[in-house]
Amino acid sequence: MVWNPIMLSRLREDIACIRERDPAARSIWEVLTCYPGLHAVIWHRWANAAWRHGFKWAGRFLSHLGRFFTGIEIHPGATLGRRVFIDHGMGVVIGETAEIGDDCTIYQGVTLGGTSLGRGTKRHPTLGKGVIVGANAQVLGGFLVGDGARIGSGAVVMKPVPAGATAVGNPARILQAAADTAREAVAAKMGFSAYGVTQGDDPVSQAMKGLIDSAAGQEHQIALLWQAIEKLSSGARELPGDHCVPQDARTTENFDAESLNRLVK
Repeated sequence: MVWNPIMLSRLREDIACIRERDPAARSIWEVLTCYPGLHAVIWHRWANAAWRHGFKWAGRFLSHLGRFFTGIEIHPGATLGRRVFIDHGMGVVIGETAEIGDDCTIYQGVTLGGTSLGRGTKRHPTLGKGVIVGANAQVLGGFLVGDGARIGSGAVVMKPVPAGATAVGNPARILQAAADTAREAVAAKMGFSAYGVTQGDDPVSQAMKGLIDSAAGQEHQIALLWQAIEKLSSGARELPGDHCVPQDARTTENFDAESLNRLVK
């Protein structure tokens, strides 16, 4: 296969994006010679060119050779955008009708697979721009994963993921991207979310923390109410008896929200 200026330009882009996203990449030569994800993308470009020009067997054979040398299986009919980075890559499987947008990152063990056996149909997922798919995640079906979305490691995704959202768990639960200032500050500080993981992404954990905070707030309010009642009863001479506050009333807070929150982190 003859290298043309466009392919060389794409290769330079691929090397630059790997060096940007992987702190272990020390030099251009190291990336060019030792990164199977880069080799798999190059093999795919050749295989895809043959596939698109009607040489189906040649495309499949080139894809097979790429799988043999890299451990990454990309069907020649799949569509890959620019600056796609397959990190480590062993065991990655990308199906025929899969579409991967620009600047996506895919880790080892990922499957972009289909759940339908119909020929000529859209069976595999479409990843928007800047999507991160964590290690061993399974994205199955002909739906869209929106721009900037993150798929957590080990997630099994079988429904669309909105742009900017995070999908975690099996089956995957969708956590919408937060718009609050604190989350934006964390995202800006982290920069690139390796393996599709960011702080506080687990919706179950967040729900538990919300319940804990709510219970702590209620206990605080109850304690304040009993303290107010105690002051009123001790200061009102017309009330019978020395004290109208029950013996088991809690006027101090004993709810340890901090320790419970640590358990669900």
